[in-house]
Amino acid sequence: MADGPERDIDELPKNPANYTALTPLWFLERAALVHPNRLAVVHGPVRYTWADTYRRCRRLASALASRSIGPGSTVAVIAPNIPALYEAHFGVPMAGAVVNCVNIRLNAPTVAFLLDHSLAEVVMVDQEFFPLAEESLKIVANKKKGAFKPPLLIVVRDETCDPKSLQNALRKGAIEYEKFLESGDPEFAWKPPKDEWQSIALGYTSGTTSSPKGVVLHHRGAYLMALSGALIWGMNEGAVYLWTLPMFHCNGWCYAWSLAALCGTSICLRQVTAKAVYSAVANQGVTHFCAAPVVLNTIINAPPSDAILPLPRVVNVMTAGAAPPPSLLASMSRLGFRITHTYGLSETYGPSTVCTWKPEWDRLPPEERARLHARQGVRYIGLEGLDVVNLKTMAPVPADGTTLGEIVMRGNLVMKGYLKNPKANEEAFADGWYHSGDLGVKHPDGYIEVKDRAKDIIISGGENISSLEVESILYLHPAVLEASVVARPDEQWGESPCAFVTLKDGVNQNNETELAGDIMKFCREKMPAYWVPKSVVFGPLPKTATGKIKKHELRAKAKEMGPVKKSRL
Repeated sequence: MADGPERDIDELPKNPANYTALTPLWFLERAALVHPNRLAVVHGPVRYTWADTYRRCRRLASALASRSIGPGSTVAVIAPNIPALYEAHFGVPMAGAVVNCVNIRLNAPTVAFLLDHSLAEVVMVDQEFFPLAEESLKIVANKKKGAFKPPLLIVVRDETCDPKSLQNALRKGAIEYEKFLESGDPEFAWKPPKDEWQSIALGYTSGTTSSPKGVVLHHRGAYLMALSGALIWGMNEGAVYLWTLPMFHCNGWCYAWSLAALCGTSICLRQVTAKAVYSAVANQGVTHFCAAPVVLNTIINAPPSDAILPLPRVVNVMTAGAAPPPSLLASMSRLGFRITHTYGLSETYGPSTVCTWKPEWDRLPPEERARLHARQGVRYIGLEGLDVVNLKTMAPVPADGTTLGEIVMRGNLVMKGYLKNPKANEEAFADGWYHSGDLGVKHPDGYIEVKDRAKDIIISGGENISSLEVESILYLHPAVLEASVVARPDEQWGESPCAFVTLKDGVNQNNETELAGDIMKFCREKMPAYWVPKSVVFGPLPKTATGKIKKHELRAKAKEMGPVKKSRL
């Protein structure tokens, strides 16, 4: 058959009454209509209702539009989880522009690269991070010389911060955010995008090896992910959501938009500590929050003075960002948190697979439950394709739980592509799939499990060792708070596992040699001999802004240590 339009039973055309571009922006308009007086955003003493939030977002859109910021413009926001960052998720695209939430833990040269690469015409910055913005813009100005056009600089006041940083920003010519909003119209007639393929957000991947890549997301995907994320989690209308996860991380996994769809309440958290999380659960009615395993670890190991237990209600926690060890999931469940384990990437709008819990698992012993729960699972409702394929042939691997392949995705929850990076796009979208770069297996029940980043797999004497599996056993050791395992050169085997370990408070650290020996002995009892770390290094672990352990730094450290010598025995 010719590749013409598919036949249908009718010739009915699309028209303005029955077809409109999908965008999450309408969720805000509806929330303001349905629950105008319900709290939308809470930040310490600051409280905004949905009516307030809609007005503020329209003012922001209007103020930007009146300064010719619209389709084709990028607005960068450098801020922790504060109301202005939440408002930017709506106000910026309501003006037709693209929001770029910048990771506040990046250094000035990296932020300079982002601002320059994205040609940010506006930089909104929280007062505490004004020096970072200023230094970054200086770097761009020096690089571009006469061609540099300074962006519009807006500083966000926060009563909880030292007023000096705000005064400094205003002296340097930044506009105060509330002043900027005052210049906008609260009744601004914003327009949705004509085409749902229009970009809504830009986010840079934490390029651990090279220049960060700009992930471009569209209105259609943001709409579908906002609803998928809520459905997957069984989020209720009026959910009270605690912002432990940075909004600069995949737009808060798109929950910034989901909360408007559900007319929920956002509780902002500038600094994430176990004490702040327990306190918000006890005093602010929190029902849901998201966190990387690193944050869950601090909640489990919080001193009794910080942990307000038992929990006043079931608290739903979504975790992703790194594969959580089964022991961590079991500990969270014991405390009364209901864990949903998901997995995804910036390139898939955040988590896009979920370990969907099955009622029959409730009858299994705890260890078995935790093991099943630690798998990355099945595709989200809004993702059409998920598979594990042979790296060379692209053929799906057998569902045997052992054959290693690359995890690939396709569908509406995959990014438009990387900004101004055709080579990376060609690689990422080869053969009509998005290539995650993660290695995994497919179990007989169709659930996938991540085994490692392709670059993190340890090859020892020709055998593949999953660093994640070694880590999940290390986490069972009573003295271990955090662990990360990387390859260290090895004279005999090419590479062997090297464990970097942070010890729990209260562990006697005087005799590290003895402790290392004890950890290795513990491992020998629980894993194949060639998996056992040949070296153990103690100390804090370097982390990215999203709480992921920087394995590339640990790999470099392991390399500096030189190869493990051939045993003379």
